[in-house]
Formats: sequence, structure tokens, C-alpha cells
Amino acid sequence: MDDQTIMNRNESQKTGMEWRKYVKSGLLLLLFIVILGILFANVFIVKEGEYKVVRQFGEVVRIEDAPGIKFKIPFVQSVSTLPKYQMSYDVSEAEINTKDKKRMIIDNYAVWKIVDPKMMITNARSVIGAETRMEEFIYSVVRAELGQLNYDEIINDENSSRGSLNDRVTEKVNELLKNDHYGIRVTDVRMKRTDLPNENEKSVYTRMISERESKAQEYLSQGDAQKNRIIAETDREVKELISKANADAEVVRGEGEGEAAKIYNQSFSKDPEFYQLFRTLESYKKTINEKTVIVLPADSPYARMLQGYSN
Repeated sequence: MDDQTIMNRNESQKTGMEWRKYVKSGLLLLLFIVILGILFANVFIVKEGEYKVVRQFGEVVRIEDAPGIKFKIPFVQSVSTLPKYQMSYDVSEAEINTKDKKRMIIDNYAVWKIVDPKMMITNARSVIGAETRMEEFIYSVVRAELGQLNYDEIINDENSSRGSLNDRVTEKVNELLKNDHYGIRVTDVRMKRTDLPNENEKSVYTRMISERESKAQEYLSQGDAQKNRIIAETDREVKELISKANADAEVVRGEGEGEAAKIYNQSFSKDPEFYQLFRTLESYKKTINEKTVIVLPADSPYARMLQGYSN
């Protein structure tokens, strides 16, 4: 074998070793990437406001609720998410009968949250299942509560017990959910709207109008009675004031006439003849008018005075 052949063989062996080295490095790199991918695929992050449910072969093995990075077993465990924050649910409209046998349609909404995810999954299976059970309990409790009230007590703000009704419904729904271990809690149940069935609406409105008119007439009658009472009291007070004023006036008038008589007496006592003449003239004012005919002797003092004679 010549030197050239030996050199070619060595070169070939060298090339083969290099290829094996590259293949081995590639396989190691691929294995590392696969391991890294599997590792990242089994890392999950728990955020604020959520539960992470870890299942193994479909069974819940743990609940993660603290924020941070968590791990699960590859190919064996799976992770799902449930909300930890409060949620609102619009309850379907329902028809109920009141205590006085009136039919009405109610519309509610509820604010609720998951407090025990494992218990909720075990008994309600899902959020939709939990909302379904919650809605059934709300309808049952609302129907029972409103069934103890008359229709007017529900729709009239001044007569209704509606303020405490929402609290009672919330408390009783929570009792039912707790007894059945659904792992959820209702924060609040509120009545959004109350309506009448279409066939009853017109008759009820007519009756309500009649009741309001009757109430208005009652208020008018009370107002008229109050007005008459005020007028009577005012008239009485006016008569008392006038009577007292007249009495005071009589007193003043009497005092004035007495004072005038005193002044007259003092004046007339100074000239009796003038007083006599004054009294005579005053008597004529009361006894003589435009139709009176007086016949006097020509020599009578009064006739002479009328004729301008002083003696």
C-alpha cells in the first residue's frame, strides 16, 4: 500500500469522526431543548384574583391561590383557572304569586364569589353549574318571601318591606348553598324590576288610579275641614276683637260725653240766657224739618228774632 492510499484512509477516518462529533452535539442540543420545553410547559403562573386548579387524571389534587410561579408534573397533571374575584349574575325573570293572589314578574341580579374551589368543583362541576344552582335557590327564596307580602306592599315604597327583603333573601340563599356544600357565597341579591303580566296590567293600573283618586278626595276633604275650622276660629277672634274695641270705644265715648257735659255746664253757667237760646235751637233741630209749618204770633220773641228785631 502506497503512501497516498494511507493518507486518504486517514483523512476519511478523520472526517467520519468529525461528523459523529457534530451529530452527538446536535442530539445533545436537541435533548436540552426538549427538556427545556417540557420544563416550561409544566410551569404556570398564579395571578391576583384567580385560583389555579391542579388535576391529576381528572381528580383535583391541589388548589393554588397565592400569586407566583408554580410547577406541575409533566404529562400527568393539568391546570385550569377559576375566578377569585366577585362576579355578577343576572337571574332570569320569573313569575310569582303574592299573598293576595296577584301575579307579578320579578327580575333580580346577584353578586357572588367562589370561596372553596375544590368544593365547588366537586358539587357544582363548573362556574355555570354553580350559577345554575344559585339561581334556583334565589328564585325559591324570593318566591317564598314575596308570597308573604301583599302586592301593594311590594310596589308601594311607603308601605313595602323591600329594604330588608334583599338582606333576608341573601342570608337564606347563603344558608342553602352552605348546607349543600357548593363552595360559593352570595354577597348581595337585589331586585331590579317588578312588572305585571300583560293580562293583569290594565286592571291593576285602573284600580291604582281609583285608589289614588279616592286618596286625593280624602286629602281634599281634610283640607276643606281644616279651612272651615280656620275660618271659624278667625271669625270668632274677629268678633272678640270688635266686641272689645266697641266696649273700649263706649268707655272712651262715655268719658268724652261726660267731659263735654262738664265743659257745657261750665260755659252755660256763665250766660244762662245764651244757654236757654242754645237749648231752644237744639230742640228745633230735632222737631222741625223742611215740611214743618210753624204759626207764631207776630209779637212772639222768636218771631221778632227771626224778623231781625232784638227787642
